[in-house]
Amino acid sequence: MGEHLTFKRPDGKECSGYYAKPAADRAPGIVVIQEWWGLDDHLKAVADRLASAGYRALAPDLYRGKVTLVAAEAAHLMGSLDFRDAATQDLRGAVQYLKQSSPKVATIGFCMGGALAILTAIHVPEVDAISCWYGLPPPEAGDARRIRIPVQGHFALKDEYFPPAQVDALEARMREGRVRHEFYRYQANHAFGNETGSSYDPEAARLAWQRSLDFLAKHCK
Repeated sequence: MGEHLTFKRPDGKECSGYYAKPAADRAPGIVVIQEWWGLDDHLKAVADRLASAGYRALAPDLYRGKVTLVAAEAAHLMGSLDFRDAATQDLRGAVQYLKQSSPKVATIGFCMGGALAILTAIHVPEVDAISCWYGLPPPEAGDARRIRIPVQGHFALKDEYFPPAQVDALEARMREGRVRHEFYRYQANHAFGNETGSSYDPEAARLAWQRSLDFLAKHCK
């Protein structure tokens, strides 16, 4: 359904990604942000799903072609990623690319990508809304009180990577900054939305997807 394309970052360097488009020409855009595994078939399927829902979906390849199924290697790849560069260059470049033809552009991210989605809300002025699935940036990566766009979050109550107390702390900062946000919490484990993983929870995933599509339609369509 999709294709690979190359786009320019703000600094002039190039980044590639997987691009899936709907039938309509003037469709809103969504930048889809990978989990720590890389730009794998699951993430491409998410982009295809969003294209089927009427969005131009672009998933940047933040690891430059590297993909893994091994948690230790994924942790190493994520640990080697410059999150600020990824947000302000790769992801901002993807948002800018979509903005050339899409009036509004959102980001949606999962796990590591959820943390990066929040960073785009802080650091990418062109983005119009974000949906974060079970990922949090470290507080020092940016001040969430500065966010001026709608934010949606989906979090697992049995998450060992991003525990509920951290989610509560982020929400408290957003309330302090009067950020428009809606946070949902699910009786599920981390990565409950990834049907290729062992923590997949069909009911939580279905509900989170419906909420995400409603949110994106409200703020981007």
